[in-house]
Amino acid sequence: MSALESSHDGLLNDLGRAVRTRREAQSLTRKALALRASVSERFLAELEAGRGNVSVTRLQDIALALGSTASALLAADALSDTGAEQPRVLSLLGLRGAGKSTVGLAVAAALGVPFVELDACVEVRVGMSLAGLFELHGAAYYRRVERQALVELLSQRKPLVIATGGGIVTDDDTFAILRSETRTVWLRARPEDHLARVRAQGDTRPMANHRDALSDLRKILAEREPRYARADSTVDTSALGLSRSVKAVLRIARTLRSSA
Repeated sequence: MSALESSHDGLLNDLGRAVRTRREAQSLTRKALALRASVSERFLAELEAGRGNVSVTRLQDIALALGSTASALLAADALSDTGAEQPRVLSLLGLRGAGKSTVGLAVAAALGVPFVELDACVEVRVGMSLAGLFELHGAAYYRRVERQALVELLSQRKPLVIATGGGIVTDDDTFAILRSETRTVWLRARPEDHLARVRAQGDTRPMANHRDALSDLRKILAEREPRYARADSTVDTSALGLSRSVKAVLRIARTLRSSA
């Protein structure tokens, strides 16, 4: 075997390992990933075994189905061989009023990294407000654009602090990407504090003025709590207050940096 052929084989083996590792990290079966990427299970099996002669466009389809990019998959093994870590991204979860923007801005400033609100990325992507998006296209369209915006953010492979939308945990695929590619922190709060903070911000969205808002909020929290609880860490902003919550999240973020 020539040196060139050996190099090609090594690249295919590395690529197959990267695809398999990322798929398993997201608890995806080979069949599920094949369906999502519009490829056959047999093709995917060959790729993961290091025998797949995959085109660039087909590789990008598979990468997007994994919440990644073709370049990231090709670089994955090189990173592990050198001991280098992927850029660390901290994602804040929770309903409106959890403190994601306040805490996120302060943490990002202390770390010297950008702070990004995922909903703002969605608005830029579609060229309209969230309210207009939901009115014209509905929740399913929003979730699809939200996933695309997240994948695009993560493809930049830069340290970030991201404030996610409150319902991101309800989309299994997007939440899987978030948990696989970032360190997730649930900013937990009492329903009363959620609502008080939303009102203090002058939020004019329906829940801010709905007479049964607190009851509705308790119901939403009860439904989503098992999903939020799957986050890597939890910080109770009601118990700590926002100032001490910033310090708690900073400790989490700095632990990530020291392990990189």
